Parts: sequence; structure tokens; C-alpha cells
Amino acid sequence: MKKNKQPSLKRRDFLKTSALGTFGFTILPSYLITGARAADGKLPPSKRVNLACVGVGGRASGVIPSLCRGGHAHPVAFCDVDFSARRVEANQKRFPDVKQFKDFRVMLDQMPDDIDAVSVVTPDHTHFPAAMLAMSLGKHVYVEKPLTHSYREAALLMQAEKKFGVVTQMGNQGHTSRGSVQFEQLVERGVVRDITKVEAWKTPGLFFMDAKQRFSTYPPEEPKPDTLDWDLWCGPAEMKPFSSKYHPFNWRAFYLYGNGMLGDWGAHIIDFVHDFLELGQPTRLTPIKMDDHNEVIFPLNSQLVMQFPKRGGHPALELTWRDGADCHPKVPEKFWDKNKDGRPTPPELGGAGTVLYPEGADYAITRGSHSGASDIIPGAQFDKFAEALRVENPKWDHLESFTQACMGNDRTRSPFSIGGSLTQTLMLGVICQYLNRELNFDRAKERFINDDRANALLDGPAPRKGWEEFYKMA
Repeated sequence: MKKNKQPSLKRRDFLKTSALGTFGFTILPSYLITGARAADGKLPPSKRVNLACVGVGGRASGVIPSLCRGGHAHPVAFCDVDFSARRVEANQKRFPDVKQFKDFRVMLDQMPDDIDAVSVVTPDHTHFPAAMLAMSLGKHVYVEKPLTHSYREAALLMQAEKKFGVVTQMGNQGHTSRGSVQFEQLVERGVVRDITKVEAWKTPGLFFMDAKQRFSTYPPEEPKPDTLDWDLWCGPAEMKPFSSKYHPFNWRAFYLYGNGMLGDWGAHIIDFVHDFLELGQPTRLTPIKMDDHNEVIFPLNSQLVMQFPKRGGHPALELTWRDGADCHPKVPEKFWDKNKDGRPTPPELGGAGTVLYPEGADYAITRGSHSGASDIIPGAQFDKFAEALRVENPKWDHLESFTQACMGNDRTRSPFSIGGSLTQTLMLGVICQYLNRELNFDRAKERFINDDRANALLDGPAPRKGWEEFYKMA
């Protein structure tokens, strides 16, 4: 019998369904809705993943429930340096009677046989030690993006992934999504091909991108909340006097503790390009604009260019990153649509995204951030690629794929072998922002060429006393 032909995909309908994927509508794979469950919908405790959570508030207020959403995992330990911090209470109410710790080292020492997996959702500078210790003890690990705070730390976690053989996942959740499946499909079908130029951007969203709030020296000391263990918050990094400019959220602005907008959002924006076009590391990084540059907080607005060499069947590629005000790229007019009056109109670009240009093509590919779907510009070219853009019911739950992988039922889509390499690219960009000068990188040796200061930044500052051992475990 001849199969019914699926109706053609119209661009307007396509964008509507893509938005559902971007904002949380999920079709769960069958293994998440079938199988033996208890009356409350959860698997028996003996079959569930015992989860220890390093970081309970802030972003973790969403990560922890999502890891436990399918009933395949449940928390057995909470670890946080400040249990009065924002949104900690929500997880405490949702999961009462969970043991609480301030130091992840104490938690893992006291509960070695009660923990199967560890989530690490803390400021960037403390990702590495918690993840490394957990992996060395045979625990599976889920770590928020960016994976680490330095190039070297990412390399060590990738080594540890191989050495200890545990399940790993970095928290760039768009990598397990309809958008990710679609982008890979576009590469396989030759729509995303011969890409020689990529434009990436992110509009302002962090306090240091507001000129009125900027400064160029470390903030003065403030009274520390009694509930906060500031020494543990600083972890392996230098311990500056406490300031509310650091905790609970704005640490992202400081080179000492965070990775700015490039490190924070780059993992969501250039993720697909980096993985599916096999970018690896750039050979040259050139700063174009670093407004109000200093060595304490990230630039007010920044622009830098990364040059990637030929890779297998891929041509050399130039990636431009922009963040801050007026960061949207100028799309050439040949990729514009016409309005009702027949006049060319530039495409609408959101607050974050990429534009990819295939060499010599009469179309370009745009996409947003996270799990955002790809689109074709100009719109008049869409129908040619409608079938290639169609995605058939992919498995697209990033956090539950981690717990399923811990149970041996699935694989993760952003293990450290993938997320770590992406993080390293972001760290090279951060070094370029910090030094504000052109850098040449040897991909084979993984060192900058004739640049001792830049190479020191690859390794990051020496850890504080008591934190050195984590860097010897891989």
C-alpha cells in the first residue's frame, strides 16, 4: 500500500512548532512514560539514581527537579555554602529530609556508598574540584556550563572521563533537543555545508554590561551573611573580601570567578556549530572591540574574531562573537525578504543567536540560542529546504537523558568529551578578552605561540592551599 505523503511544511507552521520546542513543550521518549512504577509514579528506590546535589539554590532550583522529573532519580544529599541563598528553600520544601552539607568533600566522605551521581551547579570557579572528586570516586556527574573556569581544568576533566569511565553531561541543555537533532540533520543532508563564516551574538543581560554599574577595581568589603561559608564559596580561587557584588549572582562579571557573557551564553549559542562542524580550537583570536576594558570585570561590549582551519571535509571558518549593545550582525541584503511594499527588509534577529553562511550559496541559516530551531533566509528559499528541516519525534530531554544514562538505558549528548572541547574554545575567547590583543594558538601543542602570559592563563591561577590535590587526580 502506498504510504500517505506527509503534508508540506509551511514556514509559518514550522516556526510555531519550533517555538514549542524552545520554550519547553516536550514529547518524552517511551522509556520515560512506561515501565514499572510505584503508585506515586516513581521507580522503586532500589532502581532509582541516588543523587547528591552540589549547589541547591539559584540555577539548581531548576536543575534538581528536572533531574528527578521522570522519577528515575531522587536526591539523597544537598550541599550548599549558603542554605539561606535565593531559591534554596524551594528545593528543601520539594525534597524534605534530605541530608545537608556545606562542604562537598565531607558529603562524599560520609556517604560514599549512598551516592550514584552528583550534580554540580555552582559558580564556574568551583565546578572543577567537585566534579573531579566525584568522578574519582566512581560517581556519574552532571555539571552546569561552562564546564570549568580554565582550559586546563576542562582538559583534566576530559582525561578523568576516560580514566574513571563514568557517565558525564555538561549542562548546555539545548544539545539534547529538537533543535540539535535538526541541526545535525541539516549537516548530514548538505544544507549546512561549506560554512566559511559564522556570526554569533548576545545582547546585554548582566550588570557589568550597564555602563552606570561598572568599576575597574575589586569591590570593598561588606558584612558577610552569617549563613554563608565564604571560604568554601571561594574554593580553589583567591579569597577576596566578601562583597554582595560576588554572591549570590554577579560573580559572572569577574574574571577571577566567572567567564562573562561569552562563557555564560556561548555554550548555548555556538554549541551546535562547534560540535557538528567539528571546530576544535581556533588558531587565531583577534579582539575587535573591548569597550571599557580592564582586568577585573569583563568588557562593557566586546567583539572578537576566531579563525578555525580546514577540518576534514570542512573549509576554514571565521567565527565572530559580539556581546553587549548594538551587537546584532549586519546581514547582507541578498538574504533579506521583501515587505508588503516590495522593499527589502532585514531579518529579525533575537537577543541571542547565530547566522551561518555557506560559501557561494544564495541562502544563509539562522538560529537562536539553547534548543532554538534553524531557519532559512531569505524566507523565499524556505520551501526548498522544508523537508530537510522536518524533525521526527526526537528524544530531547537533556537532564533525563543523564539519569537514564546512569541507569544504562541511554547515552548523554554533551559528555565532557564534547562539552569540554566547547568550554576550551570559550576559555580561549575569555583569554583574548582579558588580554585584549591578538593571540595565535597551536592546536597540536595546545599552547599559545610565543606568549608566556597567555599560556599561564590557559592553566589558570594556582589553586589555594588545600585544593591542589584535585588537579592531580586525572
